[in-house]
Amino acid sequence: MSFFSLVLIALGVSADAFAVALGKGLHMRRFDYRSAALVAVTFGVFQGVMPLIGWLLASSFASQIVAVDHWIAFGLLALIGGKMLYEALFGGEDVEPDSDGISVRALLVLALATSIDALAVGISFAFLEVSILGAAGLIALFTLVISFVGVVLGHRMGARLGRPAEVAGGLVLIVIGISILVEHLGGGGTALG
Repeated sequence: MSFFSLVLIALGVSADAFAVALGKGLHMRRFDYRSAALVAVTFGVFQGVMPLIGWLLASSFASQIVAVDHWIAFGLLALIGGKMLYEALFGGEDVEPDSDGISVRALLVLALATSIDALAVGISFAFLEVSILGAAGLIALFTLVISFVGVVLGHRMGARLGRPAEVAGGLVLIVIGISILVEHLGGGGTALG
């Protein structure tokens, strides 16, 4: 898989964290860099660790299903992307009250919830030629930066960017899944990876 494809995947799976970070920033009465950094680091760590867990789980049986690995990778990425699109287009409205503090417990729950997609991506990485440590590190770094920017933008601009970011992230993951499938089915040089 190419570095460009990994960057697109990192952007795609970090879209949920970006949208939640926008919401966190939106609900800050006063902007606090420490709180923004806490959100960013927490989301980045979770998004970086979950692909490793998924990869470890799937690596144990990857050699036994090599004939269909591209279908599995496509299916997982298409499902994740489709879920992101559905939630962005049909999800409920944000009703969180404004506050100055961020509950660590709530932040951990949000970080876990937004990183489930990264776990599934890690599973798909087990079936592809990917340096898992590099990929997980890239996902963590992108998520950290994007989440911090999300808190800042959310505080300054509101939640207008959340849904478009989730739509873009979902579409990117679906396109990469299709690209993997086309590449493995002999579609020629049209694939991203």
